Amino acid sequence: MGFQDKVVVVTGASRGIGRATALEFGRQGAAVVVNFLKDAAAAASTAEEISAAGGRAAVHQADVSDYAAAEGLIKFAVQEFGDLHILVNNAGITRDGLIMLMSEADWDVVQSTNLKSTFNCSKAAVRHMLRKRRGRVINITSIAGQIGNAGQTNYSASKAGQIGFTKALAREVASRGITVNAVAPGYIETEVWASVPEAARRTALTLIPLGRTGQPEEIAKAVAFLASDDAAYITGHVLTVDGGMAMF
Repeated sequence: MGFQDKVVVVTGASRGIGRATALEFGRQGAAVVVNFLKDAAAAASTAEEISAAGGRAAVHQADVSDYAAAEGLIKFAVQEFGDLHILVNNAGITRDGLIMLMSEADWDVVQSTNLKSTFNCSKAAVRHMLRKRRGRVINITSIAGQIGNAGQTNYSASKAGQIGFTKALAREVASRGITVNAVAPGYIETEVWASVPEAARRTALTLIPLGRTGQPEEIAKAVAFLASDDAAYITGHVLTVDGGMAMF
C-alpha cells in the first residue's frame, strides 16, 4: 500500500485520529498536507515526524467549516505538491449535552465543524479529481452516527449525515473513477476519550466484545486501506472499526 506518488490532505491532523492518519500516509511515502485550526505547534510536530519518516509534509491552517477556507486548503495542496489524490475529512468536535440543555449554538457549531466541513472540502477536492478521473475521499464518521448516543444528538446527527453524504457522493462520482468511503471508529484512545469520567469508561468497555478501546493507529490503517489500490472496487462503504461494539 505504498503512497509514494500520492498527495493527501488530512483535515484536523494536529492530534488524535487525524495525526495518526497523516503519519501513516507519511510513513508510506505520501506528500501530506497537515490541516489544523488552532494548535500550530502540534501540526508542526506532525509534519516534522512525517518528514523524518521519509514522507513530505506541509502545514496549512484553515477553518474547514468555512467554504472559502476549505477551498483554499485544497488549492494550497495542489500548488504545494502539484496534485491531489486523497482527501481525508477528519475534522470534528463534540459539544455534548442532553437535548433539553443543549444550546442552539452547540448544535450549530457541531454540524458546521463535522458535517459542513465534509461538504466544503469534498466539493473543492472533487472538482480537481473529476478532471483527473481518479481520487479517494474518506470521511471519518463514528458509530454514534450508526447507533446514536445519549447526550450526543448533535454529534450523532452530524456523523449520520456524513454517512448519507458518503453514499450519495459515491454514486455521483463513481463513473469518474473516484471512490468515496467512510470509517466509523468506536471508542478510541484520544484526548476526547481521556476526558470521559473513569466510571463511564469502565462501563463503556463492557459494551465492547474485544474488551478494549482502539488506538488511533488502527483507524489510520483502515483509512490507508480504503485509499489504496487494493480497495479500488469499494465505494459507498462504511468500515466500522469498533472492537465489535456496533454489530449489524
